[in-house]
Amino acid sequence: MRPSERPLRRGVVVLALAVALLTGACGGGGPTGGAASADTAPGGGSDQAAASASERAAAAEKRLAANTLVPLEGEAPEPKLPVTVDSSDGRRVTVRDASRILPLNGGVAEIVFTLGLGDRVVGRDVTATFEEARKLPPVTKAHDVSAESVLSLRPTVVLADTDTGPSEAIDQIRDAGIPVVVLDPATELADVSTRTTRIAGALGVPAAGKALNARIAKELKAARAAVPEGSRPKVAFLYMRGSAAVYLMGGEGSGADSLIAAAGAVDAGVEAGLDKPFTPLTSEALAEARPEVILMMSKGLESVGGVEGLMDVPGIPETPAGADRRIVALEDGVLLGFGPRTPLVIDILVDRVHQG
Repeated sequence: MRPSERPLRRGVVVLALAVALLTGACGGGGPTGGAASADTAPGGGSDQAAASASERAAAAEKRLAANTLVPLEGEAPEPKLPVTVDSSDGRRVTVRDASRILPLNGGVAEIVFTLGLGDRVVGRDVTATFEEARKLPPVTKAHDVSAESVLSLRPTVVLADTDTGPSEAIDQIRDAGIPVVVLDPATELADVSTRTTRIAGALGVPAAGKALNARIAKELKAARAAVPEGSRPKVAFLYMRGSAAVYLMGGEGSGADSLIAAAGAVDAGVEAGLDKPFTPLTSEALAEARPEVILMMSKGLESVGGVEGLMDVPGIPETPAGADRRIVALEDGVLLGFGPRTPLVIDILVDRVHQG
């Protein structure tokens, strides 16, 4: 899925396939950031654990509201090139110059900036909505990368993923002599470190990649430590675009299932037997899943008219989550971005899904 205002440009490859196959079109975009929840009750577990989770969530929300990144400490790394790396399209790619970097994915751009190489980035994909990238010229339109826009920026290396397209545009960029390093999509927490390592390696700054991975691992460990004991609420991830009549429930491999598990909860879709990343939403499926919390992207919730509009979707009011108005919404480009800000997502989820 590559709409001009989509929540992420295929941070989760299966999501785009599901939407494309089921609808052929979708809309959406990146909202202002932060998290919205319809319930504000104090959390379960011990008071100390609840306070810790609440404090971490408040700090995470503040960070996301600012919509800025925190680069690695110290001086920006100096790329040591040339390097030859494996590309996920089966090629071996040699990168000789990282002075003009062009990431064609919002999550990839976050990693490049956080590594300390943001001043070398010359353009952005429309899903790179964080403040540091906002003024960069976009090189994508609707679902597609514009080869002409890319070439006009004279990049010395392009970072893409296997969903970046159309393939003709990528071929045109490559035929112009520009190294294109293709990455696998990130669909779970483990992919954050893998992708960071590959990006840092391709840009000639492997030590910075190790440092960033160490920081992310430390932050994730702290977020998980705030999970209260004994509480395992059922959380359903719903992907919606009301204007395009897209209503999907996440299952195994959605990407959200990995985040929900890390937050100490149970993915309601997976538990109900949904073995595909996304399945058309029905009242029967909701009745089977019986989620206690509903997780959505902010633009998705907005597209159906907010929490009150969501209650008009058949089956939602009959779920425990609907009855209690327990809806958690996170900024589109961050929730499934699987980048350096993913620990903030876990901080918020740990607090929100264990409330009440």
